[in-house]
Amino acid sequence: MKLKVLNLDNKEVGDISLEPSIYSQEIRKDILHRVVEWQRAKSRAGTHKTKGISEVSGTTKKPFNQKGTGNARQGSLRSPQMRGGAVIFGPVVRDHSHKIQKKVRELALKMALSLKVAEKKFIALDTLSLNTNKTKDLAEKLKNIGLKSTLVIGMDEEKDLNFVMAYRNLKNVQALPVEGVNVYDLLRCEHLLITTDAISAITERLTK
Repeated sequence: MKLKVLNLDNKEVGDISLEPSIYSQEIRKDILHRVVEWQRAKSRAGTHKTKGISEVSGTTKKPFNQKGTGNARQGSLRSPQMRGGAVIFGPVVRDHSHKIQKKVRELALKMALSLKVAEKKFIALDTLSLNTNKTKDLAEKLKNIGLKSTLVIGMDEEKDLNFVMAYRNLKNVQALPVEGVNVYDLLRCEHLLITTDAISAITERLTK
């Protein structure tokens, strides 16, 4: 499978071959859904917490007499039915992550890449090098290519310093190094802008 390679000036500078076993996968929504849910669960902080009755500060004294007040009997001001009391079965600090097989994760990544190719929203770039670090100039280049919500794969913070400084103020552009490519971000962004070096690295990683 051949794909043309562009530069940031929207000019064709060559072509690249895509590995069919990676970029021509049959799309299965159930696999993509499983991996996205795994990613989302893994990223949850799990720091939500409410106080149980043993954690609520307050006196242990009985609020008022058992009989003679006309009120329902109460044993503690820290009980859940009292204002400022405990919460029963409330959330506790925990880890929301769960396990999923490595083969399933790799398959979902292949499917997400294949989906971008099938939708013709997979754009190969020769390089992310820029002569300027102005956001306005990069925004104009992306507009000329026809991109809006875009994920850029293959960014090197040392090598592509001008690009790193230029893209940070663009609302709908997210950039990741090749090691950070993931299913959730691929599906969340409309277009994928990926360097030829990143394509080679992903191909090597997924064909081992």
